[in-house]
Amino acid sequence: MSKPLVIAQIVQHLAPGGIETMAIQLQHHAQDDDTVHIISLQGSQSASINAWNKLATLQNIHFLDKSRGLSLKTIVQLKTLLKQLQVDIVHTHHTGPLIYGGIAAKLSQCRHIHTEHDAWHLNHKINRLLVSGCYHLLQPNVVAVSKLIASKVEKLTGYRKPAVIFNGVDTKLFSPGSQTTAREQLSLPKEAMIIGCAARLTAVKSHDLLLNALTELPDSVHAALAGDGEQKEALHNLTNLLGLEKRVHFLGNLDNMPAFYNAIDVFCLTSRNEGLPFSLLEAQACQKAVVVTDAGACREGVNTESGSIIAIDHYEGLVKVLRKHIPLSTPAGTAASARAFIESTFGLTRMINEYRRLYLEAA
Repeated sequence: MSKPLVIAQIVQHLAPGGIETMAIQLQHHAQDDDTVHIISLQGSQSASINAWNKLATLQNIHFLDKSRGLSLKTIVQLKTLLKQLQVDIVHTHHTGPLIYGGIAAKLSQCRHIHTEHDAWHLNHKINRLLVSGCYHLLQPNVVAVSKLIASKVEKLTGYRKPAVIFNGVDTKLFSPGSQTTAREQLSLPKEAMIIGCAARLTAVKSHDLLLNALTELPDSVHAALAGDGEQKEALHNLTNLLGLEKRVHFLGNLDNMPAFYNAIDVFCLTSRNEGLPFSLLEAQACQKAVVVTDAGACREGVNTESGSIIAIDHYEGLVKVLRKHIPLSTPAGTAASARAFIESTFGLTRMINEYRRLYLEAA
């Protein structure tokens, strides 16, 4: 048996999202007595826990409370912390952690693995130069969460053949359940057809597209939005402007996401930019039909028997596809195929095992 490893997952901040979810999964399901620490560059412990209750139950989480802009102090803090924790492997997620975590890993003589969760940020020249420079100077082992992202990373940065490890979903946790019970838990209407979206309330997620589409659907169709963000007030105002106050349910950040997916009828994600969203995979694990834009690697994560892919910002296409689900007509066998698709390709155990293999190779 290999010796236990000490691994540091470094993220920009600990707020509800796909990257943060992965870091928590890698900690919670650590193997062979490994110790996994999660280090957040930004934010304080108290503020982060207040915004996301789930963090209160976690151990081995650290907050550097980094201010905006370049911070040499953060590199020193991070190097000192890695030494104190006796870290073997630094695993960074996205550009900020790549820079700070990568430099601190070099200074602390830790091995370094970096995961790219999307590629759209590489379309910006400064980001592309920063990332490719870090790859060249810091020499991490680079992983992409989809084949498309791996291809774009190779094309835009020159890094040859990143490893591909698909995001993984806990299909024991995310599984079909009683819709009636789930709606009672979330105070959602029992009789409505509900289109659900789980995403940060930010402009890039294009919630406004879904809200406008709702105006062209019957009054019996509602929308439930799980998440929070800077667009919250604007989306509330749009809801009022469109006369949808009784049909749109803002649920905020939820701790019980399986209940959310089981409460809805169709999952819809209208993003302009994406990586490989956990929410897309989780919804299908709960046997929900999905409607998503062709953003990032979403196409790789859709079961084509039950899911639909539309062009980005294609309003008419969105309305047309959503209308196909009214009344809800996805056969049980087709819905089951969505879960089987997730179990075969996007299982959590597979993701954990593949990262563990990389850790051992790097150690």
